[in-house]
Amino acid sequence: MKKILTLVFVSALGGMLTLGTYKMFLEDKDALVITKTETAPTNFIPTANISNLNAVSNAPDFTTAAENTVHSVVHVKNTSIVTGQMTYKDLFYGRSSARPQVGTGSGVIISPDGYIITNNHVINNSQELTVTLNDNREYEAKIIGSDDNTDIALLKIETDEDLPYTTFGDSDQAKLGEWVLAVGNPFNLTSTVTAGIISAKSRDLTGQSNQSFIQTDAAVNPGNSGGALVNTNGDLIGINTAISSQTGSYIGYSFAVPSNIARKVIEDIMEYGNVQNGILGVTGGALNNTFAEKLNIEDTEGFYVDNVEEGSGAEVAGLQRGDIIKKIDHVKIRKFADLRGHLNTKRPDDVVDITVLRNGDLKIIPVTLIKNQTFTMPLVGIIKNTEKKDLKKFDLDNGVKIVRLNNEYAQYWKQNGIMEGTIITAINAQKVHTIDDVQNILKAKSPNEPLQIEMINSRGEKERYNFR
Repeated sequence: MKKILTLVFVSALGGMLTLGTYKMFLEDKDALVITKTETAPTNFIPTANISNLNAVSNAPDFTTAAENTVHSVVHVKNTSIVTGQMTYKDLFYGRSSARPQVGTGSGVIISPDGYIITNNHVINNSQELTVTLNDNREYEAKIIGSDDNTDIALLKIETDEDLPYTTFGDSDQAKLGEWVLAVGNPFNLTSTVTAGIISAKSRDLTGQSNQSFIQTDAAVNPGNSGGALVNTNGDLIGINTAISSQTGSYIGYSFAVPSNIARKVIEDIMEYGNVQNGILGVTGGALNNTFAEKLNIEDTEGFYVDNVEEGSGAEVAGLQRGDIIKKIDHVKIRKFADLRGHLNTKRPDDVVDITVLRNGDLKIIPVTLIKNQTFTMPLVGIIKNTEKKDLKKFDLDNGVKIVRLNNEYAQYWKQNGIMEGTIITAINAQKVHTIDDVQNILKAKSPNEPLQIEMINSRGEKERYNFR
């Protein structure tokens, strides 16, 4: 027993001596540093986890907007009759070359009683229009009115119950980078929702300064036309209309008519039967670096007024050649599409505040918009409503005035004594008093019907010109 205890004591004593020797002579003195650095990840990891949780909580939620919108977006089927080239079989069997053609698009219900907004090109030349709701119910639709300039049309379906609908938002408040949803029926795939951001505003695709689209990178394809562009609240801020593509399908950007323009168009159609355009009455161009250098001015943003039309609201209010329009109401003017887009939401007799830069000073000038008094008439050029002094000069009771000849035919007209200022008194034997008369006559004329224009030349002589 003593031997065992002695052996245990010696073993313990040896272990203590060994540990003591290691601590004093062999252990690395910097080992404590390792102990401290190992605590750093412990402090870092909770911070990273909190950040990730915040990122998830701030992610946009599209579910409510998508659920609310998808039930108010409809499928529109347009059946039209097209005439193709006659074949030998058609001649042999005595058949007509006319064939039915079906096109499809989308539309948005904007009232519980069945008013639907869509694109004009979706319903153009239709013989029959069928609307299919999200629950697969089908209705025949009738066209209330349309506007080719903005590519907006208004349809109506009759139903005994209230329909789900989308409310208009304020497209002027939409901001670059804001999340949006495009809802429609691409490739006949009903109830399709895609997401993107607003990439640009006041976009003009033609270069003719007559468009002002919202640009987005939400995927839009053929069949989406006429569908809804909504914000995360589900408010309608645009009607999807076009894509920029080399293939015919979506490759990155799509374009929508702003809701403020679309809403104004359909309100005009419902109240007046056509679109009421308020005209400012200035011509000129959007400033850029090259234009500014040519004019010897420093500003590179805004609309430079080169001419103020006679009798326009701009002339009455005192706008002058050389003014630079910087704002219209609350909208900053960087290019003409900004100005055009805001004016498209206005009517005749509306008053807009024009902020102009004149001789280095900013001035706010209220301008009352007037009804459009000019029209671009095919073959002739730009015509305008006449004033009493224009008619008195030739002792006339009616007529419209040519203010600018068509560039392509200007030489022909001048050789025949027709100049700017010539009065057109009748078209196809119908007297014209205003440009509205001219537009209505031309609209009612069939494509194969000859065009006869009666004019008073610069010598006061009545002349008639016939075109086929």
